[in-house]
Amino acid sequence: MSLPSLFPTSLATIAMLLAAGAQAQSSGTGKGKAEDRAAATVRKMTAEEKLILPKGIIAVPLMGMKMPEGALASAGFIPGVPRLAIPNLTETDASLGVAYIMGLRNDGGATALPSGIAMGATWDPGLLFRAGAMIGSEARAKGFNILLGGGANLMRDPRNGRTFEYLGEDPLHSGLLVGASIAGIQSNHIISTIKHFAVNSQETGRFFVDAKISESAARESDLLAFQIGIERGRPGSVMCAYNQVNGHHACDSDWLLNTVLKRDWRYPGFVMSDWGAVPGTSAALNGLDQQSAWQIDTGEYFGKPLATAARENPAYAARLDDMNRRILTAIYANGVDKYPVKPGGAIDKVANAAIAEEVARQGIVLLRNERGALPLATTAKRIAIIGGYANRGVLSGAGSSQVHGDGGPAVVVPKSGEGPIPDLISEQYHRSAPLAAIKAKAPQAKVVYSDGRYISEAVAHAKLADVVVIFATQWATEGIDQPDLSLPNGQDALIGAVAAANPRTIVVLETGGPVLMPWLDRTAAVLSAWYPGARGGEAIASVLFGETNPSGRLPVTFPASLDQLPRPVLDGADQSVESFDVMTGRGGTLSVNYDIEGSDVGYRWNQRRRQKALFPFGFGLSYSSFDVSALQVRGDRATFTVRNSGARAGATVGQVYLISRNGDAKQRLVGFQRVMLEPGASQSVSVTIDQRLLADWKDGAWQMPAGDYGFALGDNAEALKRPVRVRLAAKRWTD
Repeated sequence: MSLPSLFPTSLATIAMLLAAGAQAQSSGTGKGKAEDRAAATVRKMTAEEKLILPKGIIAVPLMGMKMPEGALASAGFIPGVPRLAIPNLTETDASLGVAYIMGLRNDGGATALPSGIAMGATWDPGLLFRAGAMIGSEARAKGFNILLGGGANLMRDPRNGRTFEYLGEDPLHSGLLVGASIAGIQSNHIISTIKHFAVNSQETGRFFVDAKISESAARESDLLAFQIGIERGRPGSVMCAYNQVNGHHACDSDWLLNTVLKRDWRYPGFVMSDWGAVPGTSAALNGLDQQSAWQIDTGEYFGKPLATAARENPAYAARLDDMNRRILTAIYANGVDKYPVKPGGAIDKVANAAIAEEVARQGIVLLRNERGALPLATTAKRIAIIGGYANRGVLSGAGSSQVHGDGGPAVVVPKSGEGPIPDLISEQYHRSAPLAAIKAKAPQAKVVYSDGRYISEAVAHAKLADVVVIFATQWATEGIDQPDLSLPNGQDALIGAVAAANPRTIVVLETGGPVLMPWLDRTAAVLSAWYPGARGGEAIASVLFGETNPSGRLPVTFPASLDQLPRPVLDGADQSVESFDVMTGRGGTLSVNYDIEGSDVGYRWNQRRRQKALFPFGFGLSYSSFDVSALQVRGDRATFTVRNSGARAGATVGQVYLISRNGDAKQRLVGFQRVMLEPGASQSVSVTIDQRLLADWKDGAWQMPAGDYGFALGDNAEALKRPVRVRLAAKRWTD
């Protein structure tokens, strides 16, 4: 497949699609008319009917549970109100596709997109719109009208077990990408969430960990990512998080849900809880609109207790009407009632797999390439492939986001424990074997495989080979954080020994986030393939052999050591393991101080501390070379020129950073665009600078002081060009 065929959707086309979605929000099935229709429907509802939509069940036919009529084996189900033509709400996980849920539905598999962090590495909102549209179409075809997608949390700690589900560490980057994905999902007349609201940055003690953060820091970082995502994607629902924020459960936080989301951002949709995240009926007054999967909470808070409260307290009665109005607004705005879903719809699995492969190709980041080691020559006579179950498949992140195609996983590595949870979070691999894909690209070579269990055997293979490709894996799952950033199971030692035996050693990382690389200087090349999804093996081979010119850029910082992190020791890691049960641990106490870094997350923390990353945010190599120059900033627009100065067609990402304000160093990504160019071609680029990125949140408003602002183009956050300085006027505004 040629490079031009990989990028058929132009930015103009994506802009047209997003504009069409915005137009729909203001007409027909859009926000204004949807709210009016919702209010009219609420006026027709009986007291009993008003209690239906605010409460859902987990729809898993296990432990003797009887499935309600119309429910599918999935994350959740909320019955409709036939008398008022309100449809059932059928919910499925997650951001990466229609969850496999251990094959319980028996409806075949679904197309697995690469992990969220791999999608973040594309820096391509247009591609994420198409990817979202694809998984949304499969959700619809399988009978679901709510897809629990849209992970927008920033990576404050690379050890977070859910880093792989999220998009990166920067609010502009994450907000634009998640918004595009949500818009794509909802183009299928289904509802998408944005989650997990908010400051959901570690899994250790996830039901009770208290994220301590000032309002200004939150507004300028995590909340800004959600705000931009909501503005761009217009999700029908916001899913609140397990953790606490400043002493209040996120799903019971008046400040988060009522003040920030509904008052300041004027969000018209509904807030659903995460599964098992509701502490009590009071959450209704504090902004929660729907209790999800009430069976796994400590009580049925939005059932009889809510009915009693509504009869006795006018505030609860008013909220109950508002809860229904918000849920109905999301239904009507997205045409869920007008375009009913039905299981058994047609799915073009070949076309959808091609989209997943395209995301994987664009998301692979070339981190190192010494002595022209890549792309691999097809004339290599002997290639040794080592480790990572590369003969069977590619690694997938575990937990509720797990997606698998027909036949389920190629490999399952069980985890310890009893009951269904170890099965849910087992280490699993997609049926896309890099070994087979590499053999297809080099039919004349002798390709041998070693599983890497014994270093001596791997070294013996390496010594005989012209080139070695070693696959290193780091399994991650929701519910468990990584204890450190090493590669598990002795893989660091394996890579070091193999690289010492053969200097033409190429490492392919299949990880959920950043890792340390004590062996880096001994290798010829390193690719970060993340969890590359349903066609990951083919995507990796395409990059290795140069069919695809790598264009991925890091959406997160790879630290040089744990000492570079704001919290070198993960909070809670030194406490009792029993108090941090993977899925059910409750009632503990744990506080994390995010005001250490405040809004300076990732590369911004490194800039403040003047420390160099192992690999910085925005970093990525290519088989070509690019010149980015001629930056000009006028008002809220930045323009620059990108030229392909190499011999291969390829893409790069132009990045614009704020680097100073009135003489004070201050680094923030303020604009970016991915540009595809033929050799020798150039393109002028114009990006809008979101003024919130130049401002501080202070005294209940965005405040931008008058003065001199410095901006610079960057190949990444640490490789900045000569700055340009402009004088900007003072400005103060509210959301």
